[in-house]
Amino acid sequence: MTDPKQPAPADPAFLRQRNRNRWVLILIAAFFFVPMLIAGLLRFTDHHPAVNRQHGELLDPKPDLRALSPRLADGQAYAWNPPARVWRILVAPPADCAKRCVRLSRQLDTVWQLFGKDADRVELLWIGEPPAGAARPASLRVLAPAPELRARLPRADDPAGPPVYVVDPNGFVILRYPPGFEPGGLRADLAKLLKLM
Repeated sequence: MTDPKQPAPADPAFLRQRNRNRWVLILIAAFFFVPMLIAGLLRFTDHHPAVNRQHGELLDPKPDLRALSPRLADGQAYAWNPPARVWRILVAPPADCAKRCVRLSRQLDTVWQLFGKDADRVELLWIGEPPAGAARPASLRVLAPAPELRARLPRADDPAGPPVYVVDPNGFVILRYPPGFEPGGLRADLAKLLKLM
């Protein structure tokens, strides 16, 4: 004997309610599984959200400067010294760089100062004598002109101005920043790298 309170299976109101319940269940499942599916696809296709990417151009292959023995402007050898875990910001400006280099030096000085307690783990390498009026932070190491070093830097002779490079503690050039780059991006990238090592 059937319960009179239960709607008959063929009742249109009953069928509509059942279909609505199924769609709600499918939507709830989609809320859980679609984000996981998208994350899996991004992971396996090597796509990453922009917040996880670096601001500078990641170099591949990474130029190896370890075999080079650059000299400081005073004639002393500059050692890469990997155990010290020092990161370098490297500038290889052209000979005729004046106003742009003064501006760049001030930006790099600000970036260096913003590292605070980690500032002693970052050095600024400048190939050739900086122009008059350029900032000279405590981390500045002026290198004597070194054609062999400059030759290993990708697209160092950019007509738009001097690019900036990040060199890891071992002596590999890992990032390049084009002329006119945003200094905040360099600071953000180096801050992440300093946390890694």
